[in-house]
Amino acid sequence: MIVVTGATGNVGLPLTRALAEAGEQVTAVSRRAAAVPDGVRHVQADLAEPQGLISALDGAEALFLLLSGDLHAPDARPADLIDLAVAGGVRRVVLLSSQGVATRPLGPSRIAMRAVEDAVRGSGLDWAVLRPGGFASNALAWAESVRTRGTVAAPFGDVGVPVVDPADIAEVAAACLLDDRHTGGIFALTGPEVITPRQQSEAIAAALGSPVGFHELTREEARAPMVRFVPPELADDTLDIISAPNPAELRISPDVERVLGRAPRPFGDWVARNIAAFR
Repeated sequence: MIVVTGATGNVGLPLTRALAEAGEQVTAVSRRAAAVPDGVRHVQADLAEPQGLISALDGAEALFLLLSGDLHAPDARPADLIDLAVAGGVRRVVLLSSQGVATRPLGPSRIAMRAVEDAVRGSGLDWAVLRPGGFASNALAWAESVRTRGTVAAPFGDVGVPVVDPADIAEVAAACLLDDRHTGGIFALTGPEVITPRQQSEAIAAALGSPVGFHELTREEARAPMVRFVPPELADDTLDIISAPNPAELRISPDVERVLGRAPRPFGDWVARNIAAFR
């Protein structure tokens, strides 16, 4: 049985579906009640309180671990989740980490995530670590303004990074959970092209068949809503990357194709599948 945390999110939901379609027994863990695919067991648990995960891990052989924003806070103890997995008899863990662990190792949130990676590698379990860059699905933050005002509002409009489709992350995670060949791998996951926020807004407009304007936010304007959902240090780390990506953050990684045998999906593919959110 495979436990998927964050099972209702942009990565967890397609991963849960892929594993269920592959005939695996799956336990989907989410903070709130949620609908899950047929045949999937659902457990409602908050990973900020690790003891709540114990029932979900009963009988589990593998764990997909996705840490929500509050688990990056200074007083959080996400490594406790690894200890619970070991105690519960889990044999394999796939951790969704962050590209910034390698590209910006001194950022506060990256130091915390490195500690979780170290706990995974030192656990004695089979493991794989996924380090995605920016998610294509971050564009969903623009959905309301596109629907109501025909506008995308974002900072650093002409600074691009190779955003990755969460569906690609999910497929790589499934491969790592199911295939021993990927054990011990650290995979940098990106899309196939560097794309700016302004270019993303143009892709949304093309899919809608109607104009979408672009309004450039200041860093301060962009930060204000972010800190309502994530710790300030994580917001600052993210803004540092998207304002001035370094060469490592602009690199197109071969790892999606190396694992899946195909190129990563471009941003336009993600838009086409999610265009209803912008109508």
